[in-house]
Formats: sequence, structure tokens, C-alpha cells
Amino acid sequence: MPLAPEIQNTINTWLTPEYDAQTQTAIRELVASGQDDALTDAFYRTLEFGTGGLRGIMGPGSNRMNRYTLGMATQGLCNYLIQSFPGQQIKVAIAHDSRNNSTEFAQIAAGIFSANGIIVYLFEALRPTPELSFAIRQLECQSGCVITASHNPKEYNGYKVYWNDGSQVVAPHDKNIIVEVNKITSVSEVKFAADNSRIISIGADIDALYFAQARKLSIDPAAIQRQHDLNIVYTPIHGSGITLVPGLLREFGFTNVNVVETQAVPDGNFPTVQSPNPEEKSAMQLALDQAKATNADIVLATDPDADRVGVGVKNDKGEWVLLNGNQTAALLTYYLLSARHRAGQTTSRDYIVYTIVTSEILGDIARNHAVKSYQTLTGFKYIAGLIRDLEGKEVYIGGGEESYGFLIGDFVRDKDAVSACALVAEMAAVAKDQGRTLYEEMVRMYAHYGLYVEDLISLTKKGQRGAEEIQEMMAELRANPPATIAGLKVVEIRDYKTGRIHNLHSGVETETGLESSNVLQFITEDGSKISARPSGTEPKIKFYFSVKQPLKSVVDFDLAQRLGHEKIAAIIADMKLQ
Repeated sequence: MPLAPEIQNTINTWLTPEYDAQTQTAIRELVASGQDDALTDAFYRTLEFGTGGLRGIMGPGSNRMNRYTLGMATQGLCNYLIQSFPGQQIKVAIAHDSRNNSTEFAQIAAGIFSANGIIVYLFEALRPTPELSFAIRQLECQSGCVITASHNPKEYNGYKVYWNDGSQVVAPHDKNIIVEVNKITSVSEVKFAADNSRIISIGADIDALYFAQARKLSIDPAAIQRQHDLNIVYTPIHGSGITLVPGLLREFGFTNVNVVETQAVPDGNFPTVQSPNPEEKSAMQLALDQAKATNADIVLATDPDADRVGVGVKNDKGEWVLLNGNQTAALLTYYLLSARHRAGQTTSRDYIVYTIVTSEILGDIARNHAVKSYQTLTGFKYIAGLIRDLEGKEVYIGGGEESYGFLIGDFVRDKDAVSACALVAEMAAVAKDQGRTLYEEMVRMYAHYGLYVEDLISLTKKGQRGAEEIQEMMAELRANPPATIAGLKVVEIRDYKTGRIHNLHSGVETETGLESSNVLQFITEDGSKISARPSGTEPKIKFYFSVKQPLKSVVDFDLAQRLGHEKIAAIIADMKLQ
């Protein structure tokens, strides 16, 4: 079957002298070997510059992450910055993680910014994403970017864009940048010729400033001093966390930090894991094995750009288990609010934030401590936006999302696994100081607030047809919403795309109060919450499940947890998602 004419036209453009010989050779090899499916996927569209930037498989093609798609996006961003800050000397900061081509992509972006008359602060080597956010604010930059594809497989890379408050771009800048990027229709419009006089190398100086701020987050340094030899196993999973996490743990006072050596060296091939994602047990297995062999107290892990944290603990049977993102977020919220209360640090203006698909226990904990809580759409840029809106009026304590991201304090404006690792370790030290493990602390928390059990299913739908299938699934759920789920009556439908909440019992409709987002939620009569959300960065549609089980005593934890998972399994089966 011949290639579609528009795809062939795009391929022909990429075979002109505007593109380098290596790119042209790779395309010709695909053509010669008759790989029409691969060519279609690489050229059927332009890699979309979304509200957060770019992310895609690396390789030649308009729908791939390469110097040209990166270059056109960067030129569009430059044009928007020049429009937005007329007459000003514009400054940007750039960081990158350990992925293949990340260093090269960071240098290409730096060159384009500099060629447009912009001062560039370029990290000398890989650094965590949260440090990029910190550097933007510290250096008073108007923007910044980080080259990373977060926890995606090794074939991917990406480009996340930040604004002058250190957060990922939000309205109106996100849409306005997209407009400018889409105006760049030819690589000839990209200024690739770097002005090296405008590129300034940064590194250890920013590290020291970050550490100085992060140290202030510690609430109970005396407990750390007593438990300084807490046995911590840490893995950066071949990523940028190695540059800061062990150092910050030492700055907090921990003297027994043991790095998983086989995963300590940054490597974009991620040779010891299938996927460098701390949400997956396989990525954490080497750390868990080392923890078991050395009788560790806690396992900590970060993804390649060190904005997500994975935590392993020993349960009451002596088995090593992984906390999910909701459990970690709940424990951190529980610790921050209770420890601040004990230390006399609370104020009447304190608040926490969590997203609409994160466990409702965070709100319960905040209410119990007379602390205000807010919910935002999924994505840390919304949490950062709320911090910006409330700056000077209320006091941000912490916020998190189920996908292993948490931020303590507001000197960074994106999820920060570096500081989260330090606070999780402090939390474990405080628990040990009181004769308990972190697992026991978690069970005590759930016994107080009730057990929330959560799970997530991600359905991957690749390519052009996959994207269409995801849209069809959402359209079907909207057109024919379920009346019951697993025998439970649906009593409320929340459609964040239309901004409407429909109470099926009273018939009353209210507004979500949030900006439009393609998310659907079904609330059942027992309070269970099922959410459907296409991913904004991956070819996936995600279904989130949250049920609440009564838990009167810590001794009933295992039974209540099993019943909760059985309820979720029944929901998944009824919705035919597996």
C-alpha cells in the first residue's frame, strides 16, 4: 500500500539539503527496506508541542524527537519570549538528564537561544529537573527548559518548558507558545548558529544554593541526629539523582547512605531495567535486593530526571514492599502537618494541594489538622500555578500527586524527588526514634483516617490509530456513561472537559471551578471514585480507581486492604478494562 501523499511530501522535504546527511541516509534506508509503517509513524504528523513541551521517540522524522523538531520548538519559544519581554535582556536556564542525546539536545537548544540574543545558563553536566526549576528563580530567568523524557523507556526523549516563576508553562503562555511554534514551518527559520559568548556554564554554585534551601525543610533534626545511622539504600536508576540526592541526605545528617552501585552511573540505555520508572517493581528490584541483604531501614529511588520518588519499606512480616504514589503522598502530608504541629510551626494560613486523581486521604489529613486543602487538575504545573496565585496570602506546606511526585516548600515550583527523598528519610528516622518502622507508621495513619485503596491501569495505544482509539473510548464514556459499576450505583459524573459536575440523584449540575481538561470521573454510592484520563505525554489512556474501606484497628489492615483490592478488581472487570 503506497504512502499517503501528504506523508510522502513530508518525507521528500526531509530529503532536501536543509537536513543533514545522517538524517537523509536513515530515511533512505527505511524507504529502501519498504518499512512503510515505520515511515508513516515517523512522518504522519509533526511532533506536537503540547502545553508542557515535546516528548517522543528519538529518530529522524517530523513525528520524532531530533535536532530539527527540537530546533523548531526552541525557535518558536525564542520568538514568544522576545514578544513577551520587549526591551529586556532575556535569560534562560537549561538542564538535561542522562538520556541518550540529552547533552547534545541541551547544547543545540542553548545555541539557538544564544543566536536569538538570549543569555543562557547551561548546566555543565546532568542535573535533576527540580534544580532547573530552582535555577530559573535563583538566576531571575524569564524561561528555561530541561531535556528529559522523565520515566519513559530509553527510546524517548523530551523538552519541558518553564516560565519565570520556575513552573512549567501554564495559560496563557502555554497556548501562545504553541501558536508561535506552529508558525515555524521550515528548519531554515531556525537560528542554529550559536553565540558562545552568551552561554554561561553553571553547576556546583547552584547545587550549593539548592542545598542551603533544602536543609531548611527539616522539621526534626534532633531525631535525625539520634538516628543518623538509619540504613538507607538509594538508587538513581542510572539518572540525574546521583548528582544531588546522596549529598542532600548527608546535609540532613544521615551517615549510612548506600547507593546501588550497578545503577549509580548515568546511562541513557538504562541497562539494568526495562523501564527507568520507580512505579515499576522491576526497576526497584536491585535496590530491594540490596536492602534485604543489608537489613536496611528504607529504600529510596528516583527516576532519570529525579522528579519522582519511589519508596520501599519492610512490612510487619519482614517482607520488602513498595509504597505506591498515593501512600507516599499521604505519609508525607501526614508527617509534615503532624511534625510541624509538634514543633509549633503551624500558622492559620497553611495549606496543602493534591490533584483530582490523588487519594482523598490528603484532604482528610488536612481537615484533621485544621489546614486548608486545594485540588487541582493532574500535573504539577497546576500546583505550581496555585502556589503563585496564593503567594504572600497563604503558606504552602506541601503537595503531591499519585504519580510519585511531591513538593515540600515553595523554593522549587515542580515536583522534587531530591527534597522528597530527604523528608521520607527524616520521616523514617522519626518513626524509628519512636520504635516504629515507616510501614507501621503508615498503618497507624490509615487506622486513624480509614483505609483508602487505589490502583491504576494504563492502556497503551501507539501510533495514529492508537490516538484515535483513545479519543473514541472517551467519546463512548461520555455518550453512554455507566449507570452502575460493579453493582454500585453511579451517583455523580464529573466531566472536567465541560467543567460540569452532574449529581444523578438530585439532577443538579455545578461547576468544577477548574480549567478544561479531558478527564471523566464517576463517583459511586459508596464513595468509590473511577477516573479516566488520556495521558498528555504518552500514547496511553489511564484509569484510576479509589475505594475506601473501614479500618478500626491496625490488626485488620491486611484484610481491609485485600477487600479493597477485590472491590477494584470487580470494577475493572465490570468496565472490561482487562
